[in-house]
Amino acid sequence: MSESKPAFFFELVRTLIYALAIALVVRSFAFEPFNIPSGSMKPTLLVGDYLFVSKYSYGYSRFSFPWEIIPFSGRVLDDTPERGDIAVFRYPRDKSQDYIKRVIGLPGDRVQMRKGVLYVNDQPVKRERVGDFVPEKFDYVCPQGRVEKVAQYRETLPNGVSYMTLDCVKGALYDNTRPFSVPAGHYFMMGDNRDNSTDSREWGFVASENLVGRAEILFFSTSSPEDPHSSLWTVWKWPTSIRWSRLLDLLD
Repeated sequence: MSESKPAFFFELVRTLIYALAIALVVRSFAFEPFNIPSGSMKPTLLVGDYLFVSKYSYGYSRFSFPWEIIPFSGRVLDDTPERGDIAVFRYPRDKSQDYIKRVIGLPGDRVQMRKGVLYVNDQPVKRERVGDFVPEKFDYVCPQGRVEKVAQYRETLPNGVSYMTLDCVKGALYDNTRPFSVPAGHYFMMGDNRDNSTDSREWGFVASENLVGRAEILFFSTSSPEDPHSSLWTVWKWPTSIRWSRLLDLLD
């Protein structure tokens, strides 16, 4: 019996190594889970949402791999994001941070905000007023603090991609911007929560190399009035904290 213990131990270690290797390959080349920590993409994504991001959608850069274990410049198997994609990328001012925003401007585009209306290549993007967004009671959607409801608009990009945006304040800081000409190899990103999102209107363009992947499916969502920071791991809170209507929701 004593001789079998080392064999069992080494077999267990080998199994764990195989499992970690498979998880690393899947995370690097196929899908990686992310959670939403802020409200900049409301109403599309809420704090407490968990989603899978496809790593193969835009090809691979050094940021595709954990801890940047394969250091190289540029991208391999490069594929261009589509306007309207929800993309995860490394923050241009601190490449250790992951950000998630919507792709608004492609290389060569001219992007501008005028009186709260988005213009792409000097043409206004279609914008329709729809029913108000009602936040969860404990939720802070707007920079001025807790509100009962927020003006909501359906925006439709030139390629037909349609999504909801929020407008907390008329005449907010970034409702009017200078025109941005997107350089080659870069993208212009914006949050759907227009008055409560720091994005390309503030810090500029995102290099192609910084792209991590495209958000594909929202697989879990949790939040609680008693504990807004409840998470996927707080299983004992699931009965009251899971947002059932958001489970396994495809993103567009």
